[in-house]
Amino acid sequence: PEEEPKKLEVPSAVGAFVEYVLGKIQQLNPNGVGARNLQECLLIQLDILGENDSLSTRIVKNDMPLLESKDLKKISRRQKQDIEQVIEAYRLIMTLEPKPGREFIPNPSHHYIIPDVYIYQKDDEYKVALNSAGMPRLRISNYYKDLSNTMEDDGSLTKDYILEKVKAGQWLLKSIEQRQKTIYRVTKSILRFQKKFFEKGIHFLRPLVLKDVAEDIDVHESTVSRITTNKYVHTPQGIFELKYFFTSGIDQAKGEAVSSKRIKDMILQMVQKENLKSPYTDLQIADILDRKSGIKVARRTVAKYREALNILPSNKRKQLF
Repeated sequence: PEEEPKKLEVPSAVGAFVEYVLGKIQQLNPNGVGARNLQECLLIQLDILGENDSLSTRIVKNDMPLLESKDLKKISRRQKQDIEQVIEAYRLIMTLEPKPGREFIPNPSHHYIIPDVYIYQKDDEYKVALNSAGMPRLRISNYYKDLSNTMEDDGSLTKDYILEKVKAGQWLLKSIEQRQKTIYRVTKSILRFQKKFFEKGIHFLRPLVLKDVAEDIDVHESTVSRITTNKYVHTPQGIFELKYFFTSGIDQAKGEAVSSKRIKDMILQMVQKENLKSPYTDLQIADILDRKSGIKVARRTVAKYREALNILPSNKRKQLF
């Protein structure tokens, strides 16, 4: 039989010193830094606030699972305290920072995008225009073109080398030109399929797959996939990655599919406007979508879209005060 790995034995003096150093670290800013887990992080902050003997501290020490599920009534029974006192303690806990290092994370919203292409309205029509200002102006040096034409073929490799590099440069320029033409054609095709979106917004985004555009402009699906990745379009509705316009759909009884992005946006708006004391369940959201918009979706589909939007389930969204 295999022997169990021996546990590393730390001399008590060393262990005590480590705890001493850790205690010093935990006194630094921001409050809660150096904690070994969430519970310790909250307890450090409560101690700094002078709340080490308070109900808030007892709840964090003894009732973390109930705290995470916001079961304040059960906490009230376990702590033998009135619900009003538990709510007050809960409010204090909610002011603490569970991730003290978060303030040092760079703001991800400071990300500037230069669009590759524009969709704009002129009179009653929508037009597509490439952003030529965002492209470097490249050309083959006239000096080397002339040199490749005038050099005598003296048997050395110099002329062959220059000719090879000039041809490589010309191939690169043609490839860039072809890429720009393809971006233009793909964007024109997206405009044809999604015209109502550009006119009226996300609720008019229709289901669209790569194959639809590929067949429309007679190219391979992989070409459409490649050309729409990390390429951005400036539109009357905002700036979007070209990939954004490709979205799955849910078939409806009336025969017309509904874009998953449209449904996600409707779910998001519902949750933003809901009563926080009685948030919508997934089943209620599905029922509202059916009654108000005629969109039939299963509860599990609502749950999947809600999770994709990083929205907590109703029992975690509920506020008791």
